[in-house]
Amino acid sequence: MMRRFVLALLGLGLWTSAQAAFDIDQLMSELATQKGGRARFVETRHVALLDKPVRASGEMLFSPPDRLEKRTLLPKPETMVLDKDTLSLERDKRKFTIHLANRPEAQAFVESIRSTLSGNRKALEQDYALALEGESQRWVLTLVPRDDTILALLKRITVSGSRNQVRHIEYLQADGDRSEISIDPIEAQ
Repeated sequence: MMRRFVLALLGLGLWTSAQAAFDIDQLMSELATQKGGRARFVETRHVALLDKPVRASGEMLFSPPDRLEKRTLLPKPETMVLDKDTLSLERDKRKFTIHLANRPEAQAFVESIRSTLSGNRKALEQDYALALEGESQRWVLTLVPRDDTILALLKRITVSGSRNQVRHIEYLQADGDRSEISIDPIEAQ
């Protein structure tokens, strides 16, 4: 009788631990609660051909599910706007526009950001294998490209944060160059 009681308690403890484990579905649910907002960012690019990292800073604005704006203020003004499947870049009074449907590798890269911010697991898993470590208070999500074309350019993306806030993104390119973006939320919409 006592043995069954102990086994039942152990089984309940294991079941409770399994239920309490933080998983990708929970992370995506938390991220999906984010209604967008503004954030400051600092981007550091580590390029093998350069002696020291290149830094840029500015503001980002996200309006779920599909509008992301990145305004670089330093070292030189630049604006990048992702609106649905159109990516626009303005720099030095010149404007470039890319329709992502014509560039699948660019679309996969863009979706890594947009789908993570909006908690869209289905869209992420179309292009990436996902791995999650940590807990709600401090998590790390790793995205590894599934397609060889993308993998030839990008080795992995590591996104980290707390609860429904993305706080850091690192891109490791196939050639060894990498970019890190630190994000500091200003306000939610």
